[in-house]
Parts: sequence; structure tokens; C-alpha cells
Amino acid sequence: CIRDSGTAALTRAASQGLDLTTVVDALGAAVLSGPAKAAALMDLSAIEQLNGRLQEGLALQARALEQCQIYETVTEAATDLHLLVLAGPIHLGGNTPTDFLTEGSSIRHTTMYLGPDLARPDPLPEHDIAFVAAPGDTDSSRPFLLHIADCVCDWPRPVLNTPGAIMGLERDQLPMTLRDTPRLWIPNTARIDREDLAKIGCGALRPDDLFADLDFPLVLRPVGSHAGRNLELLSGAADVQGYLSSCVDPEFFVSPYIDYRSADGAFRKYRIVFVDGKPYACHMAIADQWKVWYMNAGMDQVAEKRREEQRFMERFDDEFGHRHRETLRELARKVDLDYFGIDCAESLDGRLVVFEADNALIVHDMDSDLVFPYKRNQMQKVFAAFVGMLRARAADRPG
Repeated sequence: CIRDSGTAALTRAASQGLDLTTVVDALGAAVLSGPAKAAALMDLSAIEQLNGRLQEGLALQARALEQCQIYETVTEAATDLHLLVLAGPIHLGGNTPTDFLTEGSSIRHTTMYLGPDLARPDPLPEHDIAFVAAPGDTDSSRPFLLHIADCVCDWPRPVLNTPGAIMGLERDQLPMTLRDTPRLWIPNTARIDREDLAKIGCGALRPDDLFADLDFPLVLRPVGSHAGRNLELLSGAADVQGYLSSCVDPEFFVSPYIDYRSADGAFRKYRIVFVDGKPYACHMAIADQWKVWYMNAGMDQVAEKRREEQRFMERFDDEFGHRHRETLRELARKVDLDYFGIDCAESLDGRLVVFEADNALIVHDMDSDLVFPYKRNQMQKVFAAFVGMLRARAADRPG
């Protein structure tokens, strides 16, 4: 088991604008010799990716995994429970961010990377409970999750977040997973390749050939994309060719556009995570455009938006969570994961609008305490709930 700094510590340092030059120099020296070579490569991989050099970072990760597939996150705290995270060898942030969820706790955090080229070790490292962190929402990462599914069939310890349930989160699967949930609105989603999308553009194929009642305006995004990459609204067939010329992706998800504006004309998108079935507020973004994610909403620039987010967080159980209590409870039951998150909104008629469910949504407490003084306490509730769930499930194991 190799000890590395962990992505949470390195991401926090990068978000604070700290100069990592000395760290990089030390890691570079460690790569050249010594037993910490694999750990140094893994940390350098994270730093490269944080600096926007994805391919260079993935190449370093591959070199590290050639030498070792098990990494324990360095901690100075005394530990009393050992968590083994089963991850896929993918980009930074692609797996469930468990190191953020357990940071500062008495949990010993070890990550084991598994995949078709990374077999299950025999014997397994000692641990009290395992957690599947690999996502199932891209074609490139699905083989790793399928391999993990095979590995955990006869696992000797409790395993949280079963791979089969993770696969039900894919964008074209989720509407079927959540079908007939009361007071929930989720757009049907179809998967389409470039050729058929081009046919829609020239009129040889109609949107409702994909599923009933599908028509323009349409929302398109490449399969496996995140953070709004090539997410676009197409008003009519004439927009298709321009969209295809702007990206090279081979396949796309297409769904009807949902106008989720509030009564004041603003778009509000909420992030909620579920820990052992219980929902927790993580953030709220308010913007004047439909394509919303936290980084483009300017929450740090408008005090009124932050006051509304603070109320959403602090009064979640009595307001938003209460309004959608039965819907959220049924959603959690159908998804059937120990930990996952959703991005959602509210329709004018009071329904919960779900855009996405994911086991690897980013949750953290790195926002400025000066600008967002209400966030840290809320996120610590989430982290404490996650750690509490690990303890409870580990205690339930036979023997």
C-alpha cells in the first residue's frame, strides 16, 4: 500500500492559489528513485490535471498504476475505521470524491484502482468496508465499473454503492429508473449518433422517431460530457448542422427542453446529495440563462443570490426538502444507492425537475468563508453523515 497526498489536499491547495512549485520539485525527485516513486507519480498526475493538462496527467497516472494500484491517503489523524475505495483509472474528479467526504475524520482512506488491466489483488488489503466510486456514465469508464462488478460478487466485507445501481444513473436510463415517481418531472432522453442527428437536420428523420412527442426545441450534449461541454439548445432542424460542425463527438444524448424558470424569470438549479437515503442541500445556483452550473452563475458577486442560497441550505428540511419530501424519498428508493447526488429544479406547478443523478458529483467545502460563511457548516453535515453511514454499515457486518 503506497501513501500519497490525496486529491482533496492537492485540490484544496490549488483552489487557494498556493504555489506548488516546491511540491512538484520534490515529487519529481521522488520519481527518480526511492519507494515513493508510484505515490509521487500519482500526486504529479493530480497536479497536472488541476493545471489543465489532462492528457499529461493521465499519462503519469498510467505510469503510477503500472507499479502499484493501491494508494493510502496521508493523514496525521488517528484512525479507527478502514475504508477501501474501489475506483476506476480515470480523470481527476471522475470517481466519487470520497477523500473530500472523509477528510479530517478518523477514517483510514485507501483507494484501489481496478479495471480489465488491473486485476483484483489476492490477498485484498485489510479493510472494514468497501465503497464503489467508479462512475458508469461514459463509454470509456463503463468497462472499469463492469470489472468492479465482477470483483465484488464475493467480497469479504460490506460493499456500498453497488455497480448495477450506478449503471441505472446513465442519462438515457435514469428516466426509466424514476418512472412514475409522484410529483417528479424528468425529460425522456435518447441516445443518437452523428449520422442520425444529421438526418434530423436534413429532415430525413423526425425527433419523434426517437420517442413519442419529442420535438424541437431539443437539448443536446455529447455522451460522457460534463460541466456544460457542448451542451446546447437547438430551436429547429436548421441548427443541427452548425452544432455538428462545432464538435467531433460520435454520440449524443437528446432530450426535450424544460423551461424551469421561476416566477421572477430566473433559473434556479439545486444540487442535493443523498446519504443513506436522506437528502442534504449542497448548493444552489441562480442565473438568467437556462444553461446553469455553479461556476457561471456569479454567486460570489451578488449578495442577494447568496442570501437565497443560505436560506436554501439552512432551512432545507423545513422548506425545499419538506415540499418534495415524498418525491425525494421515492427517488432515493428507486435509485437504490447508499450515496449519490442530483441536479434539479422546481417547476412553476411545484414538481421536482431532475436533470441528472450521479454517484460522482463534486461536493466540497473549499469556498471562501468570507464570501460564503454559511457553506462550511452545511457541508460538514454532509461529510459527518457519510462518515456515520460508513461506521453503521461496517458495524452491521456478520461476525
